[in-house]
Amino acid sequence: VELVAKAVAHLPNVETDSFDDLLVDYVERQSAQAIIRGLRAVSDFEFEFQMALTNRKMDSTIDTVFLVPDERYTYLNSTIVREIARLGGNVSDFVPPGVRKYLTVKLKSHSRH
Repeated sequence: VELVAKAVAHLPNVETDSFDDLLVDYVERQSAQAIIRGLRAVSDFEFEFQMALTNRKMDSTIDTVFLVPDERYTYLNSTIVREIARLGGNVSDFVPPGVRKYLTVKLKSHSRH
């Protein structure tokens, strides 16, 4: 949450939060009207579609909107980024500077143990 907050700090209309209950309950507490989800690949669609239908069944007033990333990022996920960083690769093109710094520090501390 801290890393995301730092990455979006320059965006005045964005806030960062977390929750430990059902997404539809969180959306209701926020008085939101929609859930925004990203679809990187066709393989994401089946799971996301099932979740959207389940959320709709629990609260029919909440819509789910799917966004597709720029094609430069469709292959990218956190596992790939962590692996690149773990092996000493440069992740600057994939994550904001604060996340790169965090990964570098975290991976150095893990390599000492």
